[in-house]
Parts: sequence; structure tokens; C-alpha cells
Amino acid sequence: MKRLDLLGAISEEPDRLTRQFAGEAMRGANDAVAEWMKAAGMVVRHDNIGNLHGRYEAETPNAPTLILGSHLDTVRDAGKYDGPLGVIAAIAVVQRLHDHGRHLPFAIEVIAFADEEGLRFSSTYLGSRAVAGSFEASALDRFDPGGVTMAQAISAFGGNPSRILEDRWQGRLIGYVEVHIEQGPVLEGLGLPVGVVTAIAGQARYRVTFKGSAGHAGTVPMRGRHDALAAAAEFVLAVESEGASREGLVATVGQMSVYPGASNVIPGGAALSLDVRHPDNRIRIESTRQILERAREIASRRGLETTAELLSDDPSVPCSANLQSLLTKAIEALGLTPVHLASGAGHDAVPMASLTEVAMLFVRCKGGISHNPAESVTTEDVAVSIDVLGRFLEQLAKA
Repeated sequence: MKRLDLLGAISEEPDRLTRQFAGEAMRGANDAVAEWMKAAGMVVRHDNIGNLHGRYEAETPNAPTLILGSHLDTVRDAGKYDGPLGVIAAIAVVQRLHDHGRHLPFAIEVIAFADEEGLRFSSTYLGSRAVAGSFEASALDRFDPGGVTMAQAISAFGGNPSRILEDRWQGRLIGYVEVHIEQGPVLEGLGLPVGVVTAIAGQARYRVTFKGSAGHAGTVPMRGRHDALAAAAEFVLAVESEGASREGLVATVGQMSVYPGASNVIPGGAALSLDVRHPDNRIRIESTRQILERAREIASRRGLETTAELLSDDPSVPCSANLQSLLTKAIEALGLTPVHLASGAGHDAVPMASLTEVAMLFVRCKGGISHNPAESVTTEDVAVSIDVLGRFLEQLAKA
């Protein structure tokens, strides 16, 4: 918990936790975590995109590998546990093995992924996509708000953008397991410290724009206006309405930019984010289609133009039945009641599922709050998650 507090203080903003991909705050976080990995007996390296790897070898050569981990980047004004908890818990279980001079029939690779949230370049899972071999080189041309390309940022961070394809995992894998705060209220409602994830909801992200005509706020009659912000506002409510129309569906507009942004000028342009999620890919795709059709209808009626740029589209991911079973047995071995639940949030396990079997262990968080400084977990629940992960390793070693 002290380590999580220390990481929570490494930020690029003095009054809130913000740690973007390939920034100086990320460098500081990687440096701290690398030292903790080394203390736990791991060999440490950075890959070409900036992921931090710590490897704990097996008891015999040429054994397969189990990957544990999560991400170290954050959203803006973040909490301390979303991402870093999974990295620190993984280091803790390896530390226990190291302290007892033990090695397992498989190697353990702890990966602190460089970018899961997509804050800097609006492109999620950069780190895990590189490891999974699904990184798209075209993303290197993306610009951050300061005009820096992704390729330039990676180079400045010490990586090599021309060699990211080499980051794809080579060798035999058992699976990927991630400890993460639940980011929802289910475990708290049940009074349970941990739960086993069954599947991760699919999600699509878009950048939607409305283009109208800027004009003087005092001289253009209301009937003659082509107000992009008014169209965007109507669209936001349409997104909310669609999101509430189906069980399990969530649809969100979390960002909006208005141009030219003056109080006495009719907005001529508006750009918005769109995030649509559902565990059933068919429902998600159909709802997204309806939302984008509504954008076109709004624009047409108001005499505007609209575009929708797809930023990411990730299908729902089922977790491994075998790994779920071992996590369940580990929970039962501690005398706790196992519960299974789906994740509405995306995780690094999504791209990793194209590489190997995946599993996740959720940890109860207060009020289900995440992506917020109010994120909170208890020391006791974190201890349970480490115990469960340790017993999971023992079960896996016997399998």
C-alpha cells in the first residue's frame, strides 16, 4: 500500500494524478517499479514501446511463462489503484517466492504496460497491443495535443518506434492474469473482497464532429443559424437515451471541444468522443449504428455536416474457463465465497486474449468509484487478492 501511495505521487501535474504514456512521470513510475522488481529477484528490461518487464525464471530451463501485470499510465485526475494495483500485487507474489528461494515449473513475467488508458494519443492498449502483436504502425503518426507524434514520444522515452513489432511475445505461454479494482459496486454489495471475471465487455470509441457556420451571436437570427454546439448537445442526449434503452448497454460522451470557443460567436464546429460498450457484440454494434445514424439525422435537419472517425473497436473477450476455475479454487481455499462477474471496463487482457488465455481477479473498491481521486481499496482486501494470486500460482503449478 505504501508503494501504491508512492506511485500515486508521481504525476505530471502538481495538484492531481495524471501520468501519460511516454512522459516524464511515466519514466519516474517505471524507475520505481523496476527497483521493486529487482528486489523481488526479477531481471528487468524495457521493450521498444516502453513497457517494463520483470522476469522470474522457472525451476528448469525452457519452461513456459505465465504473464502477470497491468498498466502504470492513468487518466487525468486519476485514482491510485486503477492499473498500478495489478502491477504491485504481481510483484508481491513474486517477492514471496523469492523470499523463500522458490521457483515454479513455469517462469513468471510481470509486465507494467506503458499505455492502457489512451489519454495522450486517444489510442488505447498501446503497450499490451505491442506484446500481443496487434500494434498498428499507423498509430505512430498520431499527434498528441502538443503536436508531438507518437513516434517522437517513444523515441524521447528511450524506445525504438521502428522495432515495436519485435515486442510481440515469443515463446510458450500459459496465460495472462491481471488483478484489478472492480470499478463497479457488485463486490461491495455482496460484501466480498474479490471476484473472478467471466468476460470483458466489447467497446467502440469514435471521434464525432459537427461542422456548421460560425457567426455573430448578436446579428444572426435564430432561424438562420447552423449551430454546431446545439447539434452536439442534441447528440449527447441521443447517446444517453440509447445507452439507457438496453440492459447492459452503456454509451458515453466524455469529451467535447467547441470552435471557435468565444462567448459572442455562434459555434461553427464541435468535436465529441463516443464510447459504446456491451458484453454482446451484436447488441453493441447495432446500438452504435443507431447512434451514428442519429448523428447524421441531427446534422441533416440542422443543415450541418458530420463525420465519425473510428478510434478503436474491441470485441467482448471471454476469460479462460480453466484459469477461472483455478482462481475460484484459490478463493475457496481461503474460506471465502467465490463470485463470478463480467467487466464493463476494458483492460489489457483484451488485446492479450489474442495471444493467450486470460483471466482477471477483481478487488472490491469503495462505492465502485474509479477514474477518480476518490478511488479506494482496503489493505485487507489487497492482502486477500495477493493471497488468492499466490494460491492460484500453487494450483497452476500442480495442474
